[in-house]
Amino acid sequence: MEKHASQVEYEKKIGKTLITEEQIQQAIKKAGEKISKLYDGRPILLIGILKGSFVFMADLCRAINAPCEVAFMCVKSYFSGTESSGKVNIVMDLDVDVSKYHVVITEDIIDTGRTLKHLYSMIKERNPLSLTVVTLLDKKERRVVEFTPDISLFEIPDYFVIGYGLDCDEKYRNLSYIAEYNQNI
Repeated sequence: MEKHASQVEYEKKIGKTLITEEQIQQAIKKAGEKISKLYDGRPILLIGILKGSFVFMADLCRAINAPCEVAFMCVKSYFSGTESSGKVNIVMDLDVDVSKYHVVITEDIIDTGRTLKHLYSMIKERNPLSLTVVTLLDKKERRVVEFTPDISLFEIPDYFVIGYGLDCDEKYRNLSYIAEYNQNI
């Protein structure tokens, strides 16, 4: 059976695998254990930053052995393509009072740091019991503002990556691994 042209084009853009599905799941298990131990049964609110963190947050939530609730925010700093605009736009804010929770922000990737620094300050002003940031990927060499997550599962070089929730123009989120995006093909 011959592949459709759009499928061939889609597959061409998937570069080398940087982090396998197995590596991701092992790291999430460890992060879940660390968070469970850190909060030891106290009320946790996992905040997922849409859209990229939804896959990571779902797996992390299942790896936490403590009562937790979930909430979502939608933030945009990439409006198309592979470069951040530098502006942080809150598209959807929280609808829960964070002051009753130990908040854990779950992010797919920290690149320049602008988005997370902005969100961290914004949520901190709402007086959560505590505030922790966990990211799947940390691209430290791209940082333009000072920001360090509390838990980082993987540090990666300055590649534009796709998979496991990360996209390019809304495609590739469904890959079960992290791959380099071949933008020049």
